[in-house]
Amino acid sequence: MYPVVRIIKELLINRKAPKLHPLEAHVSHHRCWPQDIDTYFEMNNGRILTIFDIGRTGLATRVGLLNVLKEKRWGLTMAGVSVRYRRRIRPFKKFRIVSKTAGWDHRFVYLDQSIWIGDECCAQAMYRSAVTSKDGIVPPQQAFEALGYEGPSPELPDWIKNWIDADATRPWPPADSGA
Repeated sequence: MYPVVRIIKELLINRKAPKLHPLEAHVSHHRCWPQDIDTYFEMNNGRILTIFDIGRTGLATRVGLLNVLKEKRWGLTMAGVSVRYRRRIRPFKKFRIVSKTAGWDHRFVYLDQSIWIGDECCAQAMYRSAVTSKDGIVPPQQAFEALGYEGPSPELPDWIKNWIDADATRPWPPADSGA
């Protein structure tokens, strides 16, 4: 089940939090609850993706993106993700999520998110997202200008550029497995 209560909490907390510049990092604090764990007594990998969604919601609230989406009748979609899971998150453990925009190209915005317990990174995800309108994808530069940022994209790290290049070689649609 989608954690609606957590999303509402994130929205309520962050609507009163200080606004962030569109390129600043948002930090949110969470706890691993029993409903988050799997049969291995750790946070389920799918739940980690959902928790990242909550972190992005806080970021979107604080940079003003949710207001811009509502005002312009735009949407937001995820177009890809690359995730690394490195440390288990056990029940009742407190952790924090760091969410920030890494940069963008002509179509997509790349978001870097990580989950930390103390100084140890447990998971990291890089999301490719798009702002959408009834006419299709909104150019990221236009979306950032609507947020009040008219500068260029930060230089994307090599690992993100390499992911973009590698993903471009992936066939779509995938071959039918015949199942």
